[in-house]
Amino acid sequence: MSQTDSFIDEVSEELRRDQLFALLRRYGWIAALAVVLVVGGAAWNEYRKAQSQAMAEAFGDAILSALDAADNAARVAALQQIEAQSDTQLALLSLLIAGEAQAADDAAAVTSALDAVGTAQDAPQIYRDIALFKAATADGTDMDASQRNAALDALATRGGMLRLLAWEQQALLALEGGDKAAAIDGLSKIMLDADATSSLRSRAGQMIIALGGELPDPVAALPQ
Repeated sequence: MSQTDSFIDEVSEELRRDQLFALLRRYGWIAALAVVLVVGGAAWNEYRKAQSQAMAEAFGDAILSALDAADNAARVAALQQIEAQSDTQLALLSLLIAGEAQAADDAAAVTSALDAVGTAQDAPQIYRDIALFKAATADGTDMDASQRNAALDALATRGGMLRLLAWEQQALLALEGGDKAAAIDGLSKIMLDADATSSLRSRAGQMIIALGGELPDPVAALPQ
């Protein structure tokens, strides 16, 4: 390489360096801002995670402390003092209150707690389904037979883990109303369902026999 070529390369390198510095002076603040935003966003996200975890732990500790109370009525009173921070916490807390209130024979507290679950719209659907199931099957419920059946029918139609239990309760409602045939049909439907547990299927079979019905034939029930 000649001295002229070497000189030209050096000049070109200096020009490129000057252009780079000029760009950094003009637009460097954008890169710095981007770094600050990224680092700040990551820090804020970690802070929110830590806050959420702390809230969840505090909520769990409060529930455990309330459940250590001497009797059901005291546990209801202690649980009612806990403040939920989200719809999911509200739904879970209300279901616990309903369970303790039912054990304490406090029908009014049961109804109030189950109604509270229904207002927790952002909670998982299963919590609201459980509350509806409890409201339709709890002793001393204000629902008449038609309302209870409609609630159970909604659960059965929606599917999920409560579908078969809703069928069982509908069979019991039919029996309460004196319709033994409808009760046997409902129990037979449970026995033929592939999702039925062995205990639920056994319970349905025992009730069918007690009602004088015949156990369904799984083979005959298959589509021809």
